[in-house]
Amino acid sequence: MPLPNIPGYNRLTKTHKYSAAGIAAAGAAAIAFAVVPSGDAGAKNTAQDLPNKPVALTSQKADAQAHHEALAKQSALAAKQAKDEAAKKAAAKQAAEEAAEKKAAEQAAAKKAAEAKAAKERAAKQAASRSATRIETVADEKKTYPDNLDGWIRESLDIMKKKGIPGSYEGIHRNIIRESGGDPRAINNWDINAQNGVPSKGLLQVIAPTFQAYHVEGTPWDAYDPVANITAACNYAADRYGSMDNVNGPY
Repeated sequence: MPLPNIPGYNRLTKTHKYSAAGIAAAGAAAIAFAVVPSGDAGAKNTAQDLPNKPVALTSQKADAQAHHEALAKQSALAAKQAKDEAAKKAAAKQAAEEAAEKKAAEQAAAKKAAEAKAAKERAAKQAASRSATRIETVADEKKTYPDNLDGWIRESLDIMKKKGIPGSYEGIHRNIIRESGGDPRAINNWDINAQNGVPSKGLLQVIAPTFQAYHVEGTPWDAYDPVANITAACNYAADRYGSMDNVNGPY
C-alpha cells in the first residue's frame, strides 16, 4: 500500500506513521461504503438498471436479417431491370435491323425496276431512231430536186435542217437575187476581194477562204456548185449573223 501524502510524514516516528495509515484506510472504507448502497434494495435497484443483453442481441440479429433481405430484394430488382433493359435493347436492335433489311430490299427492287424501265425506254428509243433513220434514208433516196434555183434552195434547206443550220427559203432566195441574180457561175472581179486575189463566186458570192472554212459535209468542194455554195454561205451567215434571214445587204 502506498504511503499517505501528508506533510511532515517522513519526520514522524514509526508508531505515528502506522496510526496515520490506519486512519487513512478507515476513511477510504467509509467513503466506499457511502457510495455503494447496502441491503437488498440497493441490490434490487442495481439489477433492474442493468441492460437486458439477450434481448438486445436478438433485436440486432433481426435487424441484420431484415437488412440482408432488403439488399437481396434490391439486388434482385436491379438484376431484373437490367435484364429487361437488355431485352428491350435487343428487341429494338432486331427491329432496326429488320427495317434496314426491308428498306434495302425495297431500294434494290426499285433500282432494278428503274433499270429495267430505262433499258426498255432506251431500246424503244433506239428502235424508233433506227426506224426514223431508215425512213429518212429511203425518203432521201427517193427525193429528187429540179436542177434550177428553186430545186437548189430546197435541197440546201434539207441539208441545213439535218445539220442544224437555220435559214428560210425566203431569206436565201432574197440574198441570192441581190448577190448573183440567180447565176451559179457569177463571179466578182472588181471589188476588194478580187483585188486581194480571192474573188466572190457563186449564187451567194462566197470567197474561197469562207467557203473552205464553212463548207458543209455532204456537199461538193466546189464553190460554183449551187447547193454547196448556198449551204456554206448559210452556215457562215448563221455563225456571224444568226441566220441568212438576218442578212439584208453585203455580208
